[in-house]
Amino acid sequence: MASDSPESLMTLCTDYCLRNLEGTLCYLLDNETLRLHPDIFLPSEICDKLVNEYVELVKTDSVFEPHESFFTLFSDPRSTRLARIHLREQIVQDQDLEAIRKQDLVELYLTNCEKLTAKSLQTLVSFSHTLISLSLFGCCNIFYEEENPGGCEDDCLVNPTRQVLVKDFTFEGFSRLRFLNLGRLIEGVNVETLLRPLASLAALDLSGIQLNDVGFLTQWKDSLVSLVLYNMDLSEEHIQVIAQLRKLRHLDISRDHLSSYYKFKLTRRVLNLFVENLVNLTSLDISGHTMLENCTIPSMEEKMGQTSIEPAKSSIAPFRGLKRPLQFLGLFETSLCRLTHIPAYKVSGDKNEEQVLNAIEAYTEHRPEITSRAINLLFDIARIERCSQLLRALQLVITALKCHKDDKNIQVTGSAALFYLTNSEYRMEQSVKLRRQVIQVVLNGMESYQEVTVQRNCCLTLCNFSIPEELEFQYRRVNELLLNILNQSRQDESIQRIAVHLCNALVCQVDNDHKEAVGKMGFVMTMLKLIQKKLADKTCDQVMEFSWSALWNITDETPDNCEMFLNYSGMKLFLECLKEFPEKQELHRNMLGLLGNVAEVKELRPQLMTSQFISVFSNLLESKADGIEVSYNACGVLSHIMFDGPEAWGICEPHREEVVKRMWAAIQSWDINSRRNINYRSFEPILRLLPQGISPVSQHWATWALYNLVSVYPDKYCPLLIKEGGIPLLKDMIKMASARQETKEMARKVIEHCSNFKEENMDTSR
Repeated sequence: MASDSPESLMTLCTDYCLRNLEGTLCYLLDNETLRLHPDIFLPSEICDKLVNEYVELVKTDSVFEPHESFFTLFSDPRSTRLARIHLREQIVQDQDLEAIRKQDLVELYLTNCEKLTAKSLQTLVSFSHTLISLSLFGCCNIFYEEENPGGCEDDCLVNPTRQVLVKDFTFEGFSRLRFLNLGRLIEGVNVETLLRPLASLAALDLSGIQLNDVGFLTQWKDSLVSLVLYNMDLSEEHIQVIAQLRKLRHLDISRDHLSSYYKFKLTRRVLNLFVENLVNLTSLDISGHTMLENCTIPSMEEKMGQTSIEPAKSSIAPFRGLKRPLQFLGLFETSLCRLTHIPAYKVSGDKNEEQVLNAIEAYTEHRPEITSRAINLLFDIARIERCSQLLRALQLVITALKCHKDDKNIQVTGSAALFYLTNSEYRMEQSVKLRRQVIQVVLNGMESYQEVTVQRNCCLTLCNFSIPEELEFQYRRVNELLLNILNQSRQDESIQRIAVHLCNALVCQVDNDHKEAVGKMGFVMTMLKLIQKKLADKTCDQVMEFSWSALWNITDETPDNCEMFLNYSGMKLFLECLKEFPEKQELHRNMLGLLGNVAEVKELRPQLMTSQFISVFSNLLESKADGIEVSYNACGVLSHIMFDGPEAWGICEPHREEVVKRMWAAIQSWDINSRRNINYRSFEPILRLLPQGISPVSQHWATWALYNLVSVYPDKYCPLLIKEGGIPLLKDMIKMASARQETKEMARKVIEHCSNFKEENMDTSR
């Protein structure tokens, strides 16, 4: 299960080595094949960890690159020792098992390894003398081999290879094998013949296999302690055989009640038979069964007294014969789980949070169909009530999502549950590590599924995190996934809105390197396409406003992104939006903020020097939209253009002097105490307008901006101005003959504000 404790040094070192094999344990032979350095010897504790962690990384980390020759690193037992390995799904192929055939494996779990064929059965024989525990769960092709019925090259073109079932393989020679999982074994394999050579099995899993006769199980009646017959259609004969296996401590005859029709119904007599004969039983799973007759005690008696796990008080009558409470009792999707007195320490069911979490824990690895329904119940608990075992719930859902990355139902229910389990109500109970694990499985889901529900759930869950801070460790990946969503030809409106909001948040308050990297991913083009689509629909909604806001953020002090905006016809869209939506104040503010960033780039300003653009900016000086913001931003754009001097004014209309006059009028109309809808990370673009005499109005705008910000938000902006060397620049400007008197007065007030701030915040402690 996903852990909340810090990673061990062993885990950290393993992870580092796997991500840097060539720089640590290996070298490349012929620029192609990985080879272990000749002076390295690794014991089984390290080799097992390397292989198992490698499988996990390939499965759950999209950035991790698998190595075709990885398993050959463990081909020689003189330098590497393997003992216990767990391999999953498409990651392992016949040649990988073949590469490690000389190892003395004790434990080999192969789960849903659909690429393994009968070639791997022969490789298994290599481990027969040491293997104690083996799982072939879901390896549906391992009993198939390829056959070419044509027998010659020409015929191969006409008769492609076909799969033929291998019927002569048995576990002959596997003398030490005690634990065997054959779950979901392909139909047609004779299970009795296959298993007969095994002398003393202790645990056997035959999940999903339909056997009419299980009498052969009695050959292990003195050794079998665990038997799993999940989804096997039982009969009276099956029950009689099970009752003879008196050493059993764990019995699982549960089923998925939705998968198919089962004739067998569980009765009071059957449960009595188990209790009387299987006296060592500590774990029993009867989930999904329909009870043919009433197994419960009378209702009045059932509700009496405090809840108890003592068998003598059991609400399930047959279990009153138990000598002690069971360690585990599986009652998921049965009516019995809702009873008061259940004689077990741990119960899976749907009555309450505890039972639901037990179900997820018990069934995640091999029963995704059950797990998804259990997670759906957890979703309802988290949504309607308060989840009391938050840490455990989160860890279980994370594990399920990682384990079943390609299962749509689990991805839908799991991502929905995560949304409620990570909201602000539970925030204080979650560690950084746990929240990072949530982010990773959410991104896995977004990567694997284009399905609307999964995408929406994942995007909504990401909104529960502090952005960009908590997503920074996966910054590139999350941006790529969101841009991919926004670039799809057919889009769900709600997902589009959330994705644009996330994109905007991700490029706000991050350093310029991040912004440049995201710009190169196509961020600017994607936002402009969204704007273009909304314009075509004549719609100004949140997507339109967020898109302009995102462009404002990503162009902040990032010349390359500003240039992209101009190159991709951004100014044309700006004018069209202004014309189409003349009353949309928030939109105007975002657009003008963006153009302020473009105007800060000297090399790009000539592209703004057209009669049309200058007229638009001049007219917006008189705008009262969004307080002073639109007017302020328009004046900022013009201030940077004016800073280039009269010789750069390459247009006849409007006249430069006329625009300057309108700028002075606009600045004088603003309230110095205006609260602002703006956020400066640096004053550098403003400060560069101070030490110059070519444009006094630009100097005045810059000084007004500083005065307003240090007056209204002294705690934030006084330290920033002092840190960036603004005070000496203001003092020098006061001495300049070209500076206007009113500008100098304002500069003195800025200096005074910062001086007072420093005195008030001076540390007087000794």
